[in-house]
Amino acid sequence: MQITAFLGVAHIHTPNFVSRINAREDVSCKYVYDHDAARAQKRADELGAKVADIETILADSQVSSVVICSETRHHLDLVTRAANAGKHIFVEKPLATEKTEAATMREAIERAGVEFQTGFFSRGHAQNKFIKQEIEAGNLGTVTRMRYTNCHQGALGGWFDTEWRWIADKNEAGGGGFADLGAHALDIVLWCLSKTCGAPTKFAATLGNATGRYGDLSQIDEWGAGIVTFESGAVGIIEAGWVDAKNTSPIEVHGTEGEILVRGGEVFYFSNKVEGADGRAWTDLPPSDDHAFELFWDKLAGKDVPLVSVEEAALESAVMGELYAAA
Repeated sequence: MQITAFLGVAHIHTPNFVSRINAREDVSCKYVYDHDAARAQKRADELGAKVADIETILADSQVSSVVICSETRHHLDLVTRAANAGKHIFVEKPLATEKTEAATMREAIERAGVEFQTGFFSRGHAQNKFIKQEIEAGNLGTVTRMRYTNCHQGALGGWFDTEWRWIADKNEAGGGGFADLGAHALDIVLWCLSKTCGAPTKFAATLGNATGRYGDLSQIDEWGAGIVTFESGAVGIIEAGWVDAKNTSPIEVHGTEGEILVRGGEVFYFSNKVEGADGRAWTDLPPSDDHAFELFWDKLAGKDVPLVSVEEAALESAVMGELYAAA
């Protein structure tokens, strides 16, 4: 049995994680900490756990891991303390929204030698695994550009009006809609292109505010678009935000020998190098992986499963910081 604890339960994904832990027979949550006592007690009751302070949790040798679902501004403190205590770490995305804090956390985790995972669950989607597979196989030729859109209706629907209000407070979250949903889009672009296109070298971005529901643009961005140029000259275009009436999560990858388009989850594939890839719908995709949160527990149980490295998470944070600086 793996014994874990929550350090922070502020994130909107916390209820889902609580349900997932309760559904597993090999994981038990012993403690819950949050600076909001009522919030901590609510989640502790759901988990059959005790409310405790950080020191108690980190000093307990039975606790081998922690789940960090705090406001983003607390990540640096919680992650470094957990790593220094030798606890395996799942931390909600983004690790940070700029490079200095991300680098400090990366150093602490690598020094401690603990397992790390973050909530970049889009990597497990079959369409994204297929895109990475075909790029790295050379079946698109020289990749010139990749475009990834990730949006929802959060600001339109008032998702952050009450319990999750901090997510639309840049002092707590480190950014707005672009940092929040753009983290997934940027992670996939970096994951798919870095091996063949090299490191990111140039950055451009714009941010916007459509509703003013949580303040004007000086207070919070509701959407944004960014361009990352890689060493090869390829560009990654990231579009994300909380103000799309409908989002079909379109993805495009273009190269000198082919292209992949994704619309509403359906993949269309053209390649001069692959028989049958004539631009019509393509269904020969790799199997999807389990949710990133489940993979963390599977890894701790000794299974050979893919995790997001802390190096990759820190790179996403650094590049997002560059995009905000360029906006």
